[in-house]
Amino acid sequence: MSDDRSLYRLSADLGRRLLARGWFVSTAESCTGGWVAKALTDVAGSSQWFSTGWVSYGNEAKRQLLGVSKVLLARHGAVSEPVVRAMARGALRRSGAQLAVAISGIAGPGGAVPGKPVGTVWFAWARREVHSIEVWALRRRFSGSRRAVREASVRLALQRLLTL
Repeated sequence: MSDDRSLYRLSADLGRRLLARGWFVSTAESCTGGWVAKALTDVAGSSQWFSTGWVSYGNEAKRQLLGVSKVLLARHGAVSEPVVRAMARGALRRSGAQLAVAISGIAGPGGAVPGKPVGTVWFAWARREVHSIEVWALRRRFSGSRRAVREASVRLALQRLLTL
């Protein structure tokens, strides 16, 4: 069962920290379908620190909206470290935000491929520095229903944004 209050608390805490720094955050989501952006914009006043979000569910959307190369997608697949890193960089470049999170995964119940079982989710968090963009990536495998995988992904995305 969802605990929307805890997602709200994470989002509100993140918003306070971003506002204190004068920073903005953007999202690039695939398997979560905009849930991170929804959690962030559930907080009143989020327009002061939330820039924009993209739901790039298909490969073509990842290419067109976030600038992920066709070569990366073909070589590694959408659920991969290189692709989420490119999604996070693209979100920063296109939004002007200081922080971004990107998520791509297999929430299930189908969609598993060899080496990428249901519940596999790749994350990337990017932070704009003075002359560069730093990106961190992480792979997790969550269990449970489609909803459970997606909710766990949203929670982890928010928690790690707080550490940046």
